[in-house]
Amino acid sequence: MDEDALSRDDVIGKVCLTRDTLAAHPKGFSGWAHLTEVDPDEEVQGEIHLRLEVVPGPRARRLLRCSVLEARDLAPKDRNGASDPFVRVRYSGRTQETSIVKKSRYPRWNEMFEFELEEGAAEALCVEAWDWDLVSRNDFLGKVVFNVQKLCAAQKEEGWFRLQPDQSKNRRGEGNLGSLQLEVRLRDETVLPSGCYQPLVQLLCREVKLGTQGPGQLIALIEETTSTECRQDVATNLLKLFLGQGLAKDFLDLLFQLELGRTSEANTLFRSNSLASKSMESFLKVAGMRYLHGVLGPIIDKVFEEKKYVELDPSKVEVKDVGCSGLHRPQTEAEVLEQSAQTLRAHLAALLSALSRSVRACPAVVRATFRQLFRRVRERFPSAQHENVPFIAVTSFLCLRFVSPAIMAPKLFHLRERHADARTSRTLLLLAKAVQNVGNMDAPASRAKEAWMEPLQPTVRQGVAQLKDFITKLVDIEEKEELGLQRALSLQAPPVKEGPLFIHRTKGKGPLMSSFKKLHFSLTPEALSFAKTPNSKKSALIKPANIRAAEKVEEKSFGSSNVMQLIYEDDAGKPQTVYLQCRCVNELNQWLSALRKVSIGNPGLLGSYHPGVFRGDKWSCCHQKDKSDLGCDKTRSRVTLQEWNDPLDHDLEAQLIYRHLLGVEPALREKHRELSAGTEAGSVLTGPGGAPEDPLAQLLQVLRDLQEAHRSSPASSPPSEPSCLLELT
Repeated sequence: MDEDALSRDDVIGKVCLTRDTLAAHPKGFSGWAHLTEVDPDEEVQGEIHLRLEVVPGPRARRLLRCSVLEARDLAPKDRNGASDPFVRVRYSGRTQETSIVKKSRYPRWNEMFEFELEEGAAEALCVEAWDWDLVSRNDFLGKVVFNVQKLCAAQKEEGWFRLQPDQSKNRRGEGNLGSLQLEVRLRDETVLPSGCYQPLVQLLCREVKLGTQGPGQLIALIEETTSTECRQDVATNLLKLFLGQGLAKDFLDLLFQLELGRTSEANTLFRSNSLASKSMESFLKVAGMRYLHGVLGPIIDKVFEEKKYVELDPSKVEVKDVGCSGLHRPQTEAEVLEQSAQTLRAHLAALLSALSRSVRACPAVVRATFRQLFRRVRERFPSAQHENVPFIAVTSFLCLRFVSPAIMAPKLFHLRERHADARTSRTLLLLAKAVQNVGNMDAPASRAKEAWMEPLQPTVRQGVAQLKDFITKLVDIEEKEELGLQRALSLQAPPVKEGPLFIHRTKGKGPLMSSFKKLHFSLTPEALSFAKTPNSKKSALIKPANIRAAEKVEEKSFGSSNVMQLIYEDDAGKPQTVYLQCRCVNELNQWLSALRKVSIGNPGLLGSYHPGVFRGDKWSCCHQKDKSDLGCDKTRSRVTLQEWNDPLDHDLEAQLIYRHLLGVEPALREKHRELSAGTEAGSVLTGPGGAPEDPLAQLLQVLRDLQEAHRSSPASSPPSEPSCLLELT
């Protein structure tokens, strides 16, 4: 799109990736995709409810009967945010049309048409939806085409059919409108009931508990058979699985020991993209993100708000960008460099100070993990010349792989809603470089790379001392204190989502007598609350357990976009609806996603709803006059966004680990043959029940069992929900 401040935004072009295209790229589609022209006849949406029958007619002839019942979620073609739809049915040279339903995207017709069937006729039945216009030509809303011969064989067919575009026109040549670079991956998984994954989860947990002394060292074998490109995904899945089992610290400790066992040089420790490094990155993002926001958020916000020109590299200084100061004279290069150094020193000092004060705010499991890392590295490199190595091991993750990346790309760490502009990006990059120098304990190699960073050296040296003191306090946590802190943090339920929303207030009858009032809302697993300001006293509005649906509202309902409705039961058990408006479409989707997640397990979730409002004597969406009508559109309670603070889904993580292990099963089987050949008898030991005691043999058996469970899982089994995860960059 091309944004216009005053008029409507202009369409530049589109990229369309079908499900088949994505399915052809199991590891994801990545590359440049040509923009193509946007043809209104191809931009269709929605479904139509039809009943098709072959019935006896007069004079021993057969009739094709088409009942056009209703449609839902049609494209809005008119300025009022609706359409005036009618349906055109075509067969064998004859055309019949339904009546026109004014101002509705959810029309109901309940009209029937009959066509005489000719023996052996190969012509298709075409059902088209159109938007009627009084002055200009009618707008196409989509079509469904049926094979009449198949209908004759089936005799009857009824259901909701997705409207398809008209792709009969010739396209303009690709490449004329530009291109978009995309990374898209679709993961379509059927998650089995929890019990199916228990053998796999128990086997992996037992290996972690045994540590490096375990008989099979399955974790080491998984790392060995995992390719570099898959390592981040596997690390994240394993980490989340063990986090849910309360074994994240033990899992990471095992990886630390494996990495230290194969590292001879202290300066190469945790510098590769090993399973330990990738797992620790994922761990900090999952367990430490809220902590990061508390420490780094205010500093990042200040950098964005100040928008100062900052540059330390003399070869990149642009005096013209600085403007004038003092007596309206341009600043000299030296003045620009000095002011930039002062600004960066202030930001760096503020960040280090915030970090130093944050020991108690750091999650107990993160502190305990860093304690294990610190101890393991000190045991491996105990000499005086390696005095800083345990500190650098901690900062290699805390500073180099967590804080610095978050400074350079705050949007990716959910610290800001938008990416920084060029000027702010440069300030953030220089600040991240300074943090890296502090994290490297002001190593000579770091200083030698960019000599122009020298003006920050006094603050960097002071920061090294502050950071070492901080790490010493951070890792000074005992088991008893760890459990106490964990319990205290678990009692403080952090908000799932919070921010300003506009709540609908009705002052009288009619659309002009309603308005939206701005309030600050906070959603936790216990309640959706509101207050006048973020710091004022909150009042509970709805319990998540009472939510029955969270859905969008048609734009025409209030003459406003980005409005959602929350359907819930009050304390008396009566259905109620509250309307809330968001500032933008992204915020609307985030709130809908959060509300759906906290209510996903509720009994009595609605299957349908009205996307309009009941005004006067009818629903604005489908024009039905019964206020208790079930609804004209389907709810989307399982359509959610993946967020960093999502609750863990243990079964999904187990399924993803199983899927990966299935992919490397040949390598695991080959490894097992090598290990078996190395034993004296060349056979596998078995336990009392005849089951193999060798963990690798057990793992291969578990994979076979899960494969069989997927094959034989009947449709009527306990809920095996297909989980579709679409990742788009």
